[in-house]
Amino acid sequence: MNAIAIGPLVFPTQHIAILAGIFVFSFLSSIFSRRIDPVVGKWSTWALIAGLVGGRLGHVALHWQNFSGDLWRAFAIWQGGFEPIPGLVSALLASALFIRSVNAGLATAATLGASVLVATGTMQLAKVTSGQIAPTVVLQQMEGPPLAISDVAGKPVVVNLWASWCPPCRREMPLLAKVAATRNDVVFLFVNQGESAETIRSYLASQGLKLNHVLLDPSMQMPRYYRTLGLPMTLFLKADRTLAAMHMGEISPEALDTNINKLTGAT
Repeated sequence: MNAIAIGPLVFPTQHIAILAGIFVFSFLSSIFSRRIDPVVGKWSTWALIAGLVGGRLGHVALHWQNFSGDLWRAFAIWQGGFEPIPGLVSALLASALFIRSVNAGLATAATLGASVLVATGTMQLAKVTSGQIAPTVVLQQMEGPPLAISDVAGKPVVVNLWASWCPPCRREMPLLAKVAATRNDVVFLFVNQGESAETIRSYLASQGLKLNHVLLDPSMQMPRYYRTLGLPMTLFLKADRTLAAMHMGEISPEALDTNINKLTGAT
């Protein structure tokens, strides 16, 4: 399961995991604040802020080469990117500033522990499809003969499911096009969902984008095969065509680089 649908809204499982952890954190801290020590309530607010800020700053520092040219992107939290260890350390530092009694300390420890467990358990839902073999369905290419993803041989494959009407697809496409043109250790496949060849050509021309391996998936067979929800969706396949990872939503440069490097053994 890569996402959870709530009505018309689709949320990546990673985001749901973070929200679940925050919910448990807030719920338990409110109970302990009323029943044990009011300071737990003050601590929870600052610990949450410190954890989120510390986790994000840790991510930015770890991937500084991708942020140094565009510092404002550090605020693009919708792309994801939080390092758990710096976040947890920041929350613990906030705890040291507020907690002075043994009972309050035990309450904060229980709150942090339960929150981490819930978030970690929820995150595991995103990994259930890892190892799935690529489909044998043959898709028509915009330029070139029909192609099945399972027939691409010799290199890892990055498969992007997209549509021109999808705003996050449009935002990430220049990045994907640039990386696809500069890396020869992976094959990029851009699988359009439900649009005509004319619509795709018009969009690419209007944006000045040149893509190789644009495939047409008019009946949306790829999302059904991988049981994914929402667009864009980026799939990372090993050289043996098994699924290594998937990323729902607009992908960041660091997430793209990290997943490709894992495929190629660069990290």
